[in-house]
Amino acid sequence: MWCTRGGPISAEPRINDRIRVPEVRLVGPSGEQVGIVPLAKALELAQEYDLDLVEVAANARPPVCKLMDYGKFKYESAMKAREARRNQAHTVIKEMKLRPKIDPHDYDTKKGHVVRFLKQGDKVKITIMFRGREQSRPELGYRLLQRLAEDVQDLGFVESNPKQDGRNMIMVLGPHKKKTEAMAEAREAQAARKGKSGRQQESDPAGEPAEA
Repeated sequence: MWCTRGGPISAEPRINDRIRVPEVRLVGPSGEQVGIVPLAKALELAQEYDLDLVEVAANARPPVCKLMDYGKFKYESAMKAREARRNQAHTVIKEMKLRPKIDPHDYDTKKGHVVRFLKQGDKVKITIMFRGREQSRPELGYRLLQRLAEDVQDLGFVESNPKQDGRNMIMVLGPHKKKTEAMAEAREAQAARKGKSGRQQESDPAGEPAEA
């Protein structure tokens, strides 16, 4: 059995007087190679530049340190991580249920939902539900799934072919467009709508007197 003492190990790099080595390989503020210098000299240069001495490669021999504004570096890194999380694509599987003898209006409505999901970059699980004697006519469900796949082929493709699962028949459609692309296009469209709305308000400002 083992235990740790002194609390968890920090993932933060060592900076300034927390660096405990006799010499370092120094990198300048603009990325230029200064070379191997005593730690005291590196700290002196950091003070002259009004920057921090940051250990960027602790396992190197000697460790590599860089002159930088550590506060600004942490802020920019946090913003990049936040943007990456915002743009991260999570695979979502939507589900749409149909009956083998669905009427045309309901079919068009269901297809519209499938189109919307695919445009958003989501996968769609299509389930045909058989009841009673319908279970003896699986070809009805197969033809319906085939029809739907053909109707949305510009937006998606058959990722999982129709297969029987008890009383149901299931098919999975995958989008041609990646989730990240769909998210980016949605943001651009939203920005364009806001810009158009702003221009309309400028061209037709409120409070203008009506013409007689």
